[in-house]
Amino acid sequence: MAGADLGDLTLDELRIALAPDIAVSAMFDGWTDAALVSAAEMADVEVAVARLAFKGDGSGSLAMNMIEAWIASVDEKMEAEFANGRLDNMPIREKIRTLVWFRLEAIMGMEESLRRAAAIQAMPQNAPRALRQGWSSADKMWRLAGDTATDYNHYTKRAILGSIYAATLAVFVEDESEGKADSAAFLDRRIEGVMKFEKAKAQFLGKDREHFDFARFLGRLRYPQT
Repeated sequence: MAGADLGDLTLDELRIALAPDIAVSAMFDGWTDAALVSAAEMADVEVAVARLAFKGDGSGSLAMNMIEAWIASVDEKMEAEFANGRLDNMPIREKIRTLVWFRLEAIMGMEESLRRAAAIQAMPQNAPRALRQGWSSADKMWRLAGDTATDYNHYTKRAILGSIYAATLAVFVEDESEGKADSAAFLDRRIEGVMKFEKAKAQFLGKDREHFDFARFLGRLRYPQT
């Protein structure tokens, strides 16, 4: 990342641009000012400007601001990758699986940064903001998958996808299998479980339904069988 490429960015754009390098530094320095300084120096950005970018409106901690920017950078990368509509002809199961796995591949190798980020997000003062982050990412995945629901399904879909993604991240961060095969299998089981449940319910109700109706299945995903 060349300094000349960053010179004309707004502070919001700079925050997203620096976030991946901060995540790399966070493996060693944690989500601290030291990681921010390291990323700024690598990008040839003035440290004072980088700090200003992550100060934001002052409503959150530096660590959460950096973590949120990292998540936003993955969101942005995902949206750019699938904006061409190449998911359009996939079954819904494959759309969701492809989107979740793309996100996991985008952070592969940075498990220590993810582990440290999760610990910060789990702090009581940060949990509401972390939930909003998860919801936002789930919403972006559903929109890319072509979801147009406006009723209660809009909310249940995002809640369950957020649960699937969070559960898979928890497996992913500890997964030492080759190519993260255990994480891939875990993700497939979670999605398959939802699809089987929806198919059985649709048959019971006598309706031909292609969309997820997740509310009753939420409890099962919170305590999945591995």
